[in-house]
Amino acid sequence: MNLPNKITLTRIFMIPLFVVVFYLGDVWRYCYLIAAFVFALAAFTDFLDGYIARKYHLVTNMGKFLDPIADKVLVSTALILMLTRPLPMVIGGFAGWGLIAAGVCVAVILARELIVSGFRLIAAGQNLVLAADKLGKIKTVLQDAAIFILLLSMPFAGGTAGLVLAAIGMGLLFACTLATIASGVNYIVKNRQVLKEGPKGQA
Repeated sequence: MNLPNKITLTRIFMIPLFVVVFYLGDVWRYCYLIAAFVFALAAFTDFLDGYIARKYHLVTNMGKFLDPIADKVLVSTALILMLTRPLPMVIGGFAGWGLIAAGVCVAVILARELIVSGFRLIAAGQNLVLAADKLGKIKTVLQDAAIFILLLSMPFAGGTAGLVLAAIGMGLLFACTLATIASGVNYIVKNRQVLKEGPKGQA
């Protein structure tokens, strides 16, 4: 197993750690702060393993399989966990509609990932490799930033800093949701040949 794959596995192993530290925030609120940095470190490994794999020509089939899974599980876990402790979504002016809006955003983000994963599965059946585009990368950066800032706001809920961070985090969550929709539509339209039927009714 090469270095990029080891880094990817490290990211996967960090997910249970993130979950435990996050829920320890019920005991000591600054655990949310620690969880934010655990998430940030895990998200950084997503950039690091890809960079090393491309630079040193260490791209493998295992890496192609593990990397997107690790990324999606990390982001999905963080988004779902925050909905169970929705402090940033309900403080200040967000109370009432904030949690509903966040729930819709999370549903859209997860739906996009499922749709694109299914799309890639069809492409793989046709021996096609669909590369990520710039919109997808922008979406990933916005997602990671939104999650990090929202987590960062949680220890400071009830204060001015918490309110400001929550407002920034919610703004980033809305922005990443729009980027998620745009990148998903662009991804499918750009690769729409994958869905075309062959002359004998085969994809």
